[in-house]
Amino acid sequence: MRPYRIWTVLCAALGLMMWMQTPAAAQSGYQLASGDQLRITVHGEEELSGQFQLDGQGVFSMPLIGPVNAGGLTARQLEGRVAELYLDGFLKNPQISIEVLNYRPFYILGEVGSPGGYPFKPGMTILNAAALAGGFTVRADEDDIRVTRGGEGDPQVMSVDTIVQPGDIIRVTERIF
Repeated sequence: MRPYRIWTVLCAALGLMMWMQTPAAAQSGYQLASGDQLRITVHGEEELSGQFQLDGQGVFSMPLIGPVNAGGLTARQLEGRVAELYLDGFLKNPQISIEVLNYRPFYILGEVGSPGGYPFKPGMTILNAAALAGGFTVRADEDDIRVTRGGEGDPQVMSVDTIVQPGDIIRVTERIF
């Protein structure tokens, strides 16, 4: 095999490995909120396992234990909370695992081709988000992009290389000619 071919294969493999690691890395400190879809597995109890979506308040309902408030928790913290709830008279040693299947959407507004809400993908930059929304318009000020993280707080000016997070509200402002 030629050296450049080996290099190409090696780079592709490393790129694939980095892509495969992104969702897990994104989930480690990720706080759950309204719109997230989870796969919850209660090991050894198939009828209690399933897919659940957090409602507008960050709550979902599980068999036997009822409503669970997951808003603001990480997946690991929620595993502990669900196990604790099942320990309260339902299961002796519950083993819970939680995976985020679909993240809540992000929103891009202002000077893009098709403003609106779009599905979040880990590793996406503001430039990727703008491309997904039909690209920047001719009036877009690419140096004045304001992002509100998680839909709360004051918007911050960010660059096109900034990584988008679930629930972000991105506003592309109009430039003054």
